Amino acid sequence: MNFIKSCEWVFEHLEDPSLAMVDCQAVLSTGEGAGLYHEEHIPGAVHFDLGQDLSGPVQTHGGRHPLPDIALFVDKVGKAGIQQDSTVVLYDGGDAAPAARAWWLFRFIGHERVYVMDGGLKEWKRNDFPVTKEVPSPRERHYQPTIKEYMIAGVEEVRAIAEGESDVVLIDSRSSERYRGEEEPLDRVAGHIPGAVNLPWFDALSEGRYLDPEIQKQRYAGMDKQQRVIVYCGSGITATPNIISMLESGFEDVRLYAGSYSDWVSYPGNKVANPGISNQ
Repeated sequence: MNFIKSCEWVFEHLEDPSLAMVDCQAVLSTGEGAGLYHEEHIPGAVHFDLGQDLSGPVQTHGGRHPLPDIALFVDKVGKAGIQQDSTVVLYDGGDAAPAARAWWLFRFIGHERVYVMDGGLKEWKRNDFPVTKEVPSPRERHYQPTIKEYMIAGVEEVRAIAEGESDVVLIDSRSSERYRGEEEPLDRVAGHIPGAVNLPWFDALSEGRYLDPEIQKQRYAGMDKQQRVIVYCGSGITATPNIISMLESGFEDVRLYAGSYSDWVSYPGNKVANPGISNQ
């Protein structure tokens, strides 16, 4: 696999000086993860917090988990001792989304050798591999990013799809119930962005592990792998496992609508398909 490493591979390379382990454990509903990290983590791993490091402050627009200030993120990367040629492996508690978000951000700043660890800490512990409470003190590095702006899709590009003015494929990664407008626990109004098709992010996984690429491809039967794809979810977190899944399956141009549905409904003029219950 191009972007996924097994726990066994990580264990075999744990003493490799070029390996940088990044812990992304988090409670998705709150973003909190530091306490989980300090309770136990893979030896040598530094912690990137979903709420503090992988997301920025909530504003009028940008969604519930805006992208972080990229300068601050790059500074965090350097302070973690990560260099441009480091092999970065990211993991979370086993739900895949926080590590995938971090993977996307590392790719966005131009890091090529970055992977997610399949199954996360849950799979690591299932193999009886070691954990620790010890917090490492890496040597700070200067990290020079190469920002890949093309990885982001803005609201205007998504609006063109919603208004039928673009043939770009738009994928909603949320549950089918939220897509259909039958429930909405977080955002202003239930429903989905017009023109979007529904591919729930968790269908790319089985017990926190990515499905084999050949099985993944069955999810995308009939889709043109050369066509541009934009992926969104509720706030830009759970869309990222779908992005990994699609790239693993051979898609070439897969972009993230970072603010996702929570950004979309922050604009009063944006239409919603299957509008359901309102939280306001």
